[in-house]
Amino acid sequence: MSSSVPRLVIAAPASGSGKTTVATGLMAAFAARGLAVSPHKVGPDYIDPGYHALASGRAGRNLDAYLCGPDLVGPLFLHGARGCDIAVVEGVMGLFDGAAGEGELASTAHVAKLLRAPVVLVVDASSQSRSVAALVHGFTSWDPEVRVGGVILNKVASDRHEWLLREAMEQVGVPVLGVLRRAPQVDTPSRHLGLVPVAERREEALGAVAAMAAQVSEGCDLDALMKLAQGAGALSCAAWDAAEAVSSPGRHPTRSHERPRPRVAVAGGEAFTFSYAEHTELLTAAGAEVVPFDPLRDEELPEGTSGLVIGGGFPEMYVSELSANEPLRKAVAGLAESGAPVAAECAGLLYLCRELDGQPMCGVLDAGARMTRRLTLGYRDAVAVGDSVLAEAGTRMRGHEFHRTAVEPGSGPDPAWGFRSPERRVEGFVRRGVHASYLHTHWASEPGVALRFVERCRTS
Repeated sequence: MSSSVPRLVIAAPASGSGKTTVATGLMAAFAARGLAVSPHKVGPDYIDPGYHALASGRAGRNLDAYLCGPDLVGPLFLHGARGCDIAVVEGVMGLFDGAAGEGELASTAHVAKLLRAPVVLVVDASSQSRSVAALVHGFTSWDPEVRVGGVILNKVASDRHEWLLREAMEQVGVPVLGVLRRAPQVDTPSRHLGLVPVAERREEALGAVAAMAAQVSEGCDLDALMKLAQGAGALSCAAWDAAEAVSSPGRHPTRSHERPRPRVAVAGGEAFTFSYAEHTELLTAAGAEVVPFDPLRDEELPEGTSGLVIGGGFPEMYVSELSANEPLRKAVAGLAESGAPVAAECAGLLYLCRELDGQPMCGVLDAGARMTRRLTLGYRDAVAVGDSVLAEAGTRMRGHEFHRTAVEPGSGPDPAWGFRSPERRVEGFVRRGVHASYLHTHWASEPGVALRFVERCRTS
């Protein structure tokens, strides 16, 4: 199968150059032209895809060659881009920055090559003029397999500054596809783990996205960018499909008409915003009825809940409200005590602890959690220490940690994962039907996780 969805990868020499502004603005600007836009983000970021979804009206999706493996990048991209006129892929960090110690793996450049997509380099041009040409020349010549099709100059101070930059860029031979002036109105607030998620500031986020779209529409050549996107190479792979993933050889999902569909409650709302769209799709394909709920507002789990998924987010920002919702905390504890499957990642782990920053949580785990000043960040190569509702002992998965909290103890008598890199240690908790860990995983890399979880929901 061959597919050639028009697409662009928005990259930069370094973080903070303006990738999110340009990528989100482009998505919104193309959507305003009546185009169906597919939004994507390189790496494990959960927050930027929320802004992408606002801009495009479609679910933001991640493309991570470390978590899912290089072979799944193309299929997952085509899955998200079904029926779209153009796809915009926002990069991560600097163009060539990938998984530590793994060469180009999971870098923006790596993903661009896997997608056969042209790259648009966003350059922070503040405090430089002719030097921008040397910078762009270095990035365009470093890896001949990465096609840098144009540059967008960001944070340009004046007409004269723009003239100097354009004159310098003529010597490089890379087209200038846009010039953006300094515009603080498009800035979005940040805190300890990056931008504030859309769910916490929806009205303000809508305004920020509109400002990004206006700035990009005014400062960029959208027609030239579309033409560049149309020059992307064809992909000789099929689109990923959740139903096919859970029904591949060795996996036997129960057809929905053969037995009742178990109801899986998935935490959402402002406190639990981190999730991959494919997780819900896999749970549904495996035979579950997925029902969202908000731990800040709902005092009961959805009626008939037989399994619970609590992903990542910022419970530390809502600790008082979560603690005050005692009826729901007791309901979660009761469900876990019954042996029902419960899968918790990062924020979900904190919510299941006895307490978070001194305030009562669900008490499912005999552990306490607190905020710290230390940032734990990085990819992890993990193996399941024992059998759980998610995986058999010995199952290998790659994941990502990203938090400024600590849980004491860091693991229970039956840990969830053993980490093979960057250091050998065990982490997380397996207790009856509970699997709780700091590790964020992408289930598309191991669809059997979703199938196993749903089957346990049927039989628990």
